Amino acid sequence: MLTLQSDLHGNHLLGALPAHEWQALTPHLELVHLRTEQLLCDTAQRIHHVYFPTTAIISLLSTMEDGGCVEIASVGREGMTGVPVLTGGETMPNRVQVQCAGFAYRMSAHALRQHFARSDFMRRLMLLYMHALLTQVAQTAACNRHHSLSRQLCRWLLLETDRCASSELNITQQLIADMLGVRREGITEAAGKLHSDGLIHHSRGHIRILDRKGLETRACECYSIINREFNRLFPDFRECEATSDSAA
Repeated sequence: MLTLQSDLHGNHLLGALPAHEWQALTPHLELVHLRTEQLLCDTAQRIHHVYFPTTAIISLLSTMEDGGCVEIASVGREGMTGVPVLTGGETMPNRVQVQCAGFAYRMSAHALRQHFARSDFMRRLMLLYMHALLTQVAQTAACNRHHSLSRQLCRWLLLETDRCASSELNITQQLIADMLGVRREGITEAAGKLHSDGLIHHSRGHIRILDRKGLETRACECYSIINREFNRLFPDFRECEATSDSAA
């Protein structure tokens, strides 16, 4: 069982909760280790648990009849999986799969629904998160349609390293290709160019960001739009947390 609010700060949504809120949630939270490519919930499957990542990165994947898939959003320490349980849905419209191994807090969907129903603060927090997540989904769709693979890759690398708070990713080029819905050869070429220009270092199953500012310059505007929306929405809750705690 968790006893300190600092235990929850690895996830921004949990860390934004005032003291009385996280005290109500902690008995229902279990810290679990997630493996790369672990399937957490398949398309049309009933949602039994939601996950609040701390160091893991989880992908929301749209799957096609031919078995192909593309990432429509990723979830890291800024968010949670299982949003449909808060909007009246019981099943996932897409596949939920671990992209990068790490830790997350797991909670039953039933417990989250109960807390969401009785907590005004939780409802406001989660509705803002849903708004930010929809921004990511919409911008990802536009990016995949209109921007070059090189700019998409820069955007993707920046978002992923934001989500795990690290400059390094343990991930293969094939998995990146699967996330972006492109051929691996295209990722190899684009990553090779970024490597030769000194922006990243890549080896088998590992990528390290060497020049983040340079990577931001190469990325399309989609990264800044997504990042700006998350930053715009969530500072309000740090202020609310301080107010709530002082009132208590």
